[in-house]
Amino acid sequence: REWAVNRKTQGFCDGDSRTSYGRQSGSLAVGCKLTMNKKEGQRMAKLTFKGGIHPYDGKELSKDKPIKAVLPKGDLVYPLSQHIGAPARPIVEKGEHVLTGQKIAEAGGFVSAPVYATVSGTVKAIEPRRVVTGDNVMSIIVENDGLYEEVDYPEVKPLEEMTREEIIERIKEAGIVGMGGAGFPTFIKLSPKEPEKIEYVIANCAECEPYLTSDYRRMLEEPEKLVDGIRVYLKLFENARAILAVEDNKPDCIELLKNLTKDEVRISVKALRTKYPQGAERQIIYATTGRSINSSMLPADAGCVVNNVDTIVAVYHAVYEGKPLMNRIVTVTGDAVADPRNFIVRIGTNYHELIEEAGGFKQEPVKIISGGPMMGFGIFDLNVPTTKTASALLCLTEDDVSRMEPSACINCGRCVEACPSRLVPSKLADFAEHYDEEEFLSYDGMECCECGCCSFVCPAKRSLTQSIKSMRKMQLARKKKK
Repeated sequence: REWAVNRKTQGFCDGDSRTSYGRQSGSLAVGCKLTMNKKEGQRMAKLTFKGGIHPYDGKELSKDKPIKAVLPKGDLVYPLSQHIGAPARPIVEKGEHVLTGQKIAEAGGFVSAPVYATVSGTVKAIEPRRVVTGDNVMSIIVENDGLYEEVDYPEVKPLEEMTREEIIERIKEAGIVGMGGAGFPTFIKLSPKEPEKIEYVIANCAECEPYLTSDYRRMLEEPEKLVDGIRVYLKLFENARAILAVEDNKPDCIELLKNLTKDEVRISVKALRTKYPQGAERQIIYATTGRSINSSMLPADAGCVVNNVDTIVAVYHAVYEGKPLMNRIVTVTGDAVADPRNFIVRIGTNYHELIEEAGGFKQEPVKIISGGPMMGFGIFDLNVPTTKTASALLCLTEDDVSRMEPSACINCGRCVEACPSRLVPSKLADFAEHYDEEEFLSYDGMECCECGCCSFVCPAKRSLTQSIKSMRKMQLARKKKK
């Protein structure tokens, strides 16, 4: 086996990633090597990671259909919190006429992002509206006039003539956030303290989440925008090389991107082994560079910057065309959907309209998930808007999870073998269920990436991820208060 039990610390050591975890350490063991030099990183990059699973991917439902543009019909709802950080502040009033591409809310702080109208029309209200998480969030509601009149976008300079500060400001002003995860403002990620130490810009093209195919279609239909977007990143980080990291179950994308970048000295395409969660930030950094980070580190600490396909394309639109973030691709799929496919959606569009565009339901869904089946979350109402971070709408005719009856742990170790963070999920879940914070932290519970692998493989059908996630939230909230 590639990891060995350490009896003294009651933990284990991952030999390749040079990271050990132990009960006595209380965190990543002191002295373990978390980052490597460039030569060693190239040698250690094995295009995969330890742990992980191979669930049914369901991608055949939508991957072969071209992206379809959707024009919204009803009101558009723009939540002011579509990102990590402070909510945006409205700069329009009820009754005011707005145009497509007009800023309607400004950043509410340093860690924040502005919001733009994606249709022309009249501001109908500024009030709380329900979002996919079930929360009521203050939102701007615009009554669509159906004309889609646009503002005049600012003139743009050629990339070669732009300074680093001008590029960062353009990305900041465009309201771009991470569109594959939590919605962290992109301009902050592209502004590390020591940009000269960034050695790798990684385009996360893995799309390992089952059922999702939006990045796949984007790479097939608009690969030039992805490559041009990467050139923006290379302009920002002059000492870096770019890696387009694609899972090897997408050979057509790999060939297409290799052809586009064959003359690019600083851009390479790497075919990663297909495995979930290959697209998780820590895993993709390790798979492509051989470098490891933990929960207390940023990718920049390992000399890396990581962004997903949609975010990089949004950067392309902002820098090359002067356009703010106004739309994204959403996968509408599942065995309950009549015509599963990918849609280019204007932010603020109601989920009901996406289901209508996909031909409605051929069978009433039992489970509806925002996102994918591994890291998405169930929703109870389709009357919610798409946001900057809305990646998919998954509608299933069966709810396998609700039928499961959990039983006692049989100590089989499958969760340990599957865990990409090399933890002991069964133990962590026990500590979480008993609110034993000290033991939870001593077993490095904060290193969990909440990927769901442990719950997926557990023969006792325990909700391991959910228990660990709840305890992690408590710890993060407590840390924030301090």
